[in-house]
Amino acid sequence: MHHTVAGMAMVRLLSAAIEFSAAMLMLLRFRSPAEALRLNAILGMIGPLVFLVVSLLGLAGLARELPGSRLALIGAGILLILLGTTRS
Repeated sequence: MHHTVAGMAMVRLLSAAIEFSAAMLMLLRFRSPAEALRLNAILGMIGPLVFLVVSLLGLAGLARELPGSRLALIGAGILLILLGTTRS
């Protein structure tokens, strides 16, 4: 397995562990919707960060294999996804 793919998978596994832990907190500890909503807001900020980190790891892994123009196009696509999914 390529070390870049392993790194990408590890970031996703960490994200999944955070999400699972948050779900367990919501079920077992938080009693009010307001508390659960605050935790959900924090998770909402973590998701795009995980996407960005995994995407940057993937780009770093491709840097040796693809020409710069192709990497720029992929990077622009990632940027467009982030811009398209943010609220204005």
